[in-house]
Amino acid sequence: MKNRFALGTLAAAVALMSNAAVAAQEVTVYTAFETDILAKYKNAFEAENPGITIKWVRDSTGIMTAKLLAEKANPQAEVVWGLAGSSMALLKNEGILQPYTPQGLDQLRASLNDPQQQQAWYGNDAFFNAICFNEVVAQQHNLSKPESWEDLTKPEYQGHIAMPNPASSGTGYMQVSAWLQNMGDEQGWDYMARLDDNIAHYTHSGSKPCVQAAMGEVAIGISMASRGAKLKTQGAPIKVITPEGIGWESEAVGLVKPSEAAQRVVDWSISKAANELYVEMYPVVGHVDVKAEVANFPDVEAKMAEMDFARMGDERAVVLKDWSDRFDAKSEPKS
Repeated sequence: MKNRFALGTLAAAVALMSNAAVAAQEVTVYTAFETDILAKYKNAFEAENPGITIKWVRDSTGIMTAKLLAEKANPQAEVVWGLAGSSMALLKNEGILQPYTPQGLDQLRASLNDPQQQQAWYGNDAFFNAICFNEVVAQQHNLSKPESWEDLTKPEYQGHIAMPNPASSGTGYMQVSAWLQNMGDEQGWDYMARLDDNIAHYTHSGSKPCVQAAMGEVAIGISMASRGAKLKTQGAPIKVITPEGIGWESEAVGLVKPSEAAQRVVDWSISKAANELYVEMYPVVGHVDVKAEVANFPDVEAKMAEMDFARMGDERAVVLKDWSDRFDAKSEPKS
């Protein structure tokens, strides 16, 4: 009887130790996903992967990219999930992302994934820019509705426009890249100089200009189309406008420190279940079988700029330094 009790006690202790070991599998995930969706993704992953927990480290795209580059010699992240494709291309070139073929790759849209050999990153969704235009504020200030990027340089909009700082926001950088790639360098910088005359301030968040437009703090926010659609659905008095040549990019996932737990995070992030969460906010996602209509989301496909993501990654440091030298004086203080 004593032996049986002792064996039972030992088995229980081993089980507790085993459970503790499993529970200790915390995966550090660097992300630029919007803060309000992190808990949903974490909870869904952990429900399907008991014994593995996600520890999010979140900041805007530019800051997160700089952090990963600064930590190159001693990486702290195990997975990068929800970072712009251009940043992922740069991280791969720097040897920070490790080549990995996740389970379920054959179910993804190839156009959103790493186009090079030894693939290291995979698109979760595609996100797009737009103009969030507050019709109530516009009426108060007698502002006409803009139809093109050039319209935003009209004197009537002076002090009425907010835009993300491209050095700290991927939303901002992809629009700057779209202007430079589609207008040409000389005309693109000239356009941004004229636009700067009308800018009230540059934000450090890609969604904030649209939030500010929805709240009436500015009339116009150059921002994320998905955020504009969401705010309009919630009742904000805004119109979501897509001029010709809107910037766009994919948000992607990649492996930094290979381990079974980290690989399971990457695998799950491209799964159909994960994509069914992405599509609640983004109408274009990585999984070929996941589609949805997003209320008030504008028609983006006809207005998409031609984007070279490899060029975006290669030119990032030079473009951002040039932009900061010219326009950073109007940036909001960093919190």
